[in-house]
Amino acid sequence: MAIFIDQHKEQYGVEPICRQIRIAPSSYYEYKRRKRNPDRLPDRIKRDMKLAPEIQRIWESNFRVYGARKVWRQLLREGIDVARCTIERLMKKLDIQGARRSRKCWTTVADDSALSANRQFTATRPNQL
Repeated sequence: MAIFIDQHKEQYGVEPICRQIRIAPSSYYEYKRRKRNPDRLPDRIKRDMKLAPEIQRIWESNFRVYGARKVWRQLLREGIDVARCTIERLMKKLDIQGARRSRKCWTTVADDSALSANRQFTATRPNQL
């Protein structure tokens, strides 16, 4: 949204655009301040930015098989105190996951011939006993 506002603020102004897309102008201005000064970012985002490379490093160095629990335990061993749910959230955000022990279990297999069958659900001779 900030890109859209930046493109059209000369023509319409920031406040009228924000009124139309129903966001507070202060949100736009805060976003711009954070872009100029990363120290204004929330603490959670700052911590996530520091933890993401550590998680990626541990996951890569262990042959990409470590899941959230093992990455979390390795971080604790290295002296980085972090919650397991944070590791799970960041691994999901980084689109990485641990290896699965089992194969996918397919309980049913679709019959392709049944899907293409030409069925007619009309009676050939109505009222016949």
